Amino acid sequence: MSKNKPLILVDGSSYLYRAFHALPPLTNSRGEPTGTVFGCINMIKRLLEDYEPEHMAVIFDAKGKTFRDDIFPEYKAHRPPMPDELRVQIEPLHAWVKAMGLPLLNISGVEADDVIGTLAKQATEAGIKTIISTGDKDLAQLVNEHISLINTMTNKVMDEAAVEKKFGIGPELIVDYLALVGDSVDNVPGVPGVGPKTAVKWLLEHGSVEGVIANADKVKGKIGEKLRANLEQLRLSQTLVTLKCDVELDVAPTTLNVGQHDISILREFYQRMEFKRMLKDAIEQEQGTSASSPSKKDNVEDTSAKTSEAKKTYHTIFDIEELKTWLKRLQKAKLFAFDLETTSLDYMQAEIVGFSFCIDPHEAVYVPLAHDYEGAPEQLDRKEVLALFKPLLEDITQHKVGQHIKYDMNVLANYDIHLRGVVFDTMLESYVLDSTGTRHDMDSLALKYLGQKTVHFEDIAGKGAKQLTFNQIPIETAAHYAAEDADITLQLHETLWPKLQAHKELSQLLRDIEIPLIPILSNIEYTGVYIDADMLKQQSKEITEELAKIIDEAEQLAGQAFNLDSPKQIQEILFEKLKLPILKKTPKGQPSTAEGVLQELALDYPLPKLILRYRSLAKLKSTYADSLPLQINKKTGRVHTSYHQAVAATGRLSSSTPNLQNIPIRTQEGRRIRQAFVAPNKDTVILAADYSQIELRLMAHLSNDIGLVSAFQQGLDVHSATAAEIFGVGVDDVDGEQRRRAKAINFGLIYGMSAFGLGQQLGIGRNEAQQYIDLYFQRYPNAKAFMDSTRALAKEQGYVETIFGRRLYLPDIKSPNAQRRQYAERAAINAPMQGSAADIIKRAMIELNDWIVSEAPAARMIMQVHDELVFEVATSQLNQVQEHIQYCMSHAAELSVPLDVGIGVGSNWDEAH
Repeated sequence: MSKNKPLILVDGSSYLYRAFHALPPLTNSRGEPTGTVFGCINMIKRLLEDYEPEHMAVIFDAKGKTFRDDIFPEYKAHRPPMPDELRVQIEPLHAWVKAMGLPLLNISGVEADDVIGTLAKQATEAGIKTIISTGDKDLAQLVNEHISLINTMTNKVMDEAAVEKKFGIGPELIVDYLALVGDSVDNVPGVPGVGPKTAVKWLLEHGSVEGVIANADKVKGKIGEKLRANLEQLRLSQTLVTLKCDVELDVAPTTLNVGQHDISILREFYQRMEFKRMLKDAIEQEQGTSASSPSKKDNVEDTSAKTSEAKKTYHTIFDIEELKTWLKRLQKAKLFAFDLETTSLDYMQAEIVGFSFCIDPHEAVYVPLAHDYEGAPEQLDRKEVLALFKPLLEDITQHKVGQHIKYDMNVLANYDIHLRGVVFDTMLESYVLDSTGTRHDMDSLALKYLGQKTVHFEDIAGKGAKQLTFNQIPIETAAHYAAEDADITLQLHETLWPKLQAHKELSQLLRDIEIPLIPILSNIEYTGVYIDADMLKQQSKEITEELAKIIDEAEQLAGQAFNLDSPKQIQEILFEKLKLPILKKTPKGQPSTAEGVLQELALDYPLPKLILRYRSLAKLKSTYADSLPLQINKKTGRVHTSYHQAVAATGRLSSSTPNLQNIPIRTQEGRRIRQAFVAPNKDTVILAADYSQIELRLMAHLSNDIGLVSAFQQGLDVHSATAAEIFGVGVDDVDGEQRRRAKAINFGLIYGMSAFGLGQQLGIGRNEAQQYIDLYFQRYPNAKAFMDSTRALAKEQGYVETIFGRRLYLPDIKSPNAQRRQYAERAAINAPMQGSAADIIKRAMIELNDWIVSEAPAARMIMQVHDELVFEVATSQLNQVQEHIQYCMSHAAELSVPLDVGIGVGSNWDEAH
């Protein structure tokens, strides 16, 4: 038995009751109950998906009495008989477990918990970790460094620390705790009047039940009298709740092998139960079109798929008193989903048309406020309703969940409502769970995780130029769409959050980084960036003149006029007329004029170089010089971008409308664009702070290569240090060309660059480039070992991780297509560094924001550009702010090398960079 994979023990009896009470009473067309079986199957499938166990067992209570009944005949006497609709589902579930090739145990004379305790103890003695899947608190007594519990419904893992957090005592005192408080369901008497708080207090004071008994005379009041009157009963209770961990079994942990599925039996089973999606999967497996067992990337059917069969109740509110009643319910809710409906996707222009909320799945409310089509019914006053809801929405203790809720946060800010208490966002839950596996919009997530096809906006509003805005949509149509948004959001959270909780690093990543970042990004977006429109207009004019010169020069080289914006005409000039070598062809067999091809041709020919220059300037003109002035908001006088947390697979933020992260910095024209990002007044400056060579520093940290780590620890110029190592010269003797080549190698290798790619970049032959790479790895052997081990790990587990546990799945890492496989291998090497860099700057942003709010309100974070943060800072606070930014950013992670932060200050972004 592999000691790397845990033994999985499933408390089948707990599963039965949990699924029976949690799921709706589903039946097939013959009227046979199926809901409990459906729920149990999905919970077991989830375990198979998450852990891919080699050894596992599903344990049920056997019929008849146990040894506890002999000790105490009233044990469990108060339990009502098992409902018939549950009883009839036990045998079908047993049959399914066996058909899945899973060992099934039900041992007479003891309870399932005793069998689980025995197997867990045996596994511990053999040095094997055990995970027990249950909802039974009694099993917490088994938890130790080798044994943990996982809740069947929430997938929340309970280790020793979690037991102490939940109960206030460690696992070693759980038996004593249960003995004191008793159990009304199982009719364990305990001590009358002793609840959890008293039990914990006594156990912490006296160390055990025996200690409590020894000091019973010192306990004052009526509770002391009850304790002293029930000492014998307390000892009985202790015996009843103690698991028997020495049950004689014919099996051992190492013999509980997960076997092969019997596909034909499973197909017949699903057909009878009418589990359509499971039947489809079984048929595909039987035909050999899908894997024989679930893997981490299979779409295992979720318990939440039940929602497609559940009845929905959606309310539309027109009466203020009815709305106030719902408001009271919201104020008592532990969590509710919230969603706005507006007139525009532009958060600065959007007006609120209505909003929806959901407290319990399948029941949601829509409040229309501003539908203004002809014949629209009278609605509640928007100003009055928003004033009514403002305290709730701004209450940080009132927990909310949304889907891409940053948008709602920005729109509400237009109405002077500052949305607080956002603890979950389903878009981000999906993204953290798997950034590459699916789109993270609500419609895609509902289909993937809930098996539900939602109403799309185009379904109710139409498409194209004639598409209606939400205020024009009839309320009876809009209400279902809006209420469904809130309902599905809550359902998605209840499905996705347990999946994240099963992986501690992922749940922490969501709670500690992504969720706290939402209001910070919202604030950055809403603040906006001040732009000098006149400067950009002047630059646009100058670029236009430069483009005209390029066109003239290009036409002279070509010997004729042609359109530099036409790939077809460029193709004809370069390859038909000038007979330049064809380096690559399009899928249709035509010579390619892609940028990479032109860059290679530009090394030897002047016209491709001119065309590249033309494309670069034309893009700069249209994207920034012409476009940015048109995007200045009339109310604020600023440009407001949108930052996206759930786009880049590695965790990096991206920016759009406009994209402020892609302005060139190496060209004079690009720097001129940055000069137009100016401080709003003479008392304010622009401060730019960026991490220096952060990905190289992370390579040093992750690889633990002595040479790389030493260079950074000594504060050396790492490119000169690398050049000195490769070319065998002193650091002070490295010339400019050697440093340039070392820099290309340093950055190229962390992006998985091949000898061919490096040769292209340096303008040298492939063999010479390979010699440089070989020399590099000779000098930095741990870097090579890190890359090799990372590739191997990625192939083994299908993903790589950042230093904070963010995962990047690589579905093509084993692809038979060499090109796709090589791309995945390059991504495997770079993603841990790029992703870790993204996590680090996010952590810095969170820390800095908290400090700015409390200590430096005259400073404002206005942009994030990958490894750089840009601020507006009052000159009166500049020294204090600069010092703290330097400290926060350089201490955002503990690495084996220092995080170097460069800070610049100026009247515009270019000066500050």
